[in-house]
Amino acid sequence: MGLKTAQYQAIMREYEKRQMRNHDILKMHHKKVYDTIPEYRLLDESISSLSVEHGKRLLDGDKTAVDELKKKLEEIRVRKEELLKSAGFPSDYLDPVYVCKDCHDTGYVGNEKCHCFKQAIINLLYEQSNLKGILEAENFEHYSLDLYSSNYIDPKSGRSARESAKAAYDTAMNFIKNFDKEFQNLFLLGDVGVGKTFLTNCIAKELIDRGFSVLYMSASGFFSALADKAFGKDDTDAQNIFDLIHTCDLLIIDDLGTEYTNKFVASQFFTCINERLLSKRSTIISTNLSLDSLADLYTERSFSRITSNYTMIRLFGDDIRLAMKLKKV
Repeated sequence: MGLKTAQYQAIMREYEKRQMRNHDILKMHHKKVYDTIPEYRLLDESISSLSVEHGKRLLDGDKTAVDELKKKLEEIRVRKEELLKSAGFPSDYLDPVYVCKDCHDTGYVGNEKCHCFKQAIINLLYEQSNLKGILEAENFEHYSLDLYSSNYIDPKSGRSARESAKAAYDTAMNFIKNFDKEFQNLFLLGDVGVGKTFLTNCIAKELIDRGFSVLYMSASGFFSALADKAFGKDDTDAQNIFDLIHTCDLLIIDDLGTEYTNKFVASQFFTCINERLLSKRSTIISTNLSLDSLADLYTERSFSRITSNYTMIRLFGDDIRLAMKLKKV
């Protein structure tokens, strides 16, 4: 997703503030040098008068004017360096001040966004994702299949918890790898504590770090945001969240089924997932519900959309949160 105009302008305003701070710092440096070394100020002032003088000579036909000006300017440069050094100033004390020396704090190198601009985008994406801070711990660096037992066998599939987790991991990797090439959606099922939210957070971090916009919402927060919009709540933040729900590259709805469900909730859920399907914007949904319960609560239409357009991931086993705590002991 490209940056919205407001987001782009917010980043550019930060660059403008940075440039103003840099200008003030350089101005302060010049004042300090001028106050400490009066001769340095005189030399700076002499440059403009020398340029005017030799410019007139050049217009009058004096072909030696340019070379003489270059010579005198070089003498002034050398003298200024000597003065700075003798007064104890660093040699680059009066050089332009930049936070990013690659783009000179413009955000661009030529026509391309600078690496610092790209990082600013990622920082903004973290802020709007609702996951800032969480992803420092919940990411693939801390993901381990050892948390799933090979002895815990699911009677329905005949697979172990570890085999199921490995299949889920492979599906997640494929989802990330092909995110900008293939339109995919994921639906994670499983009991409390089997790692559904952890896996979705791992996916979120990988995609945010690649510059995609991700919005995480608990099911209750998700439906609350839709209700605020539906019932005309006059709130800029509410409007922004509603817009993000429909336009972010990846929407994560966590713990579907924990919210109070009625006809309005079921209708809003169908509308949102259907609109995101039509616009080919990916969604990940996690739930403790069975598929039968999902159909009962959110209508057959929603059930049909999900089963037809989402890759199902089923996790089971012991509570990995307890296993992670024991691992740290």
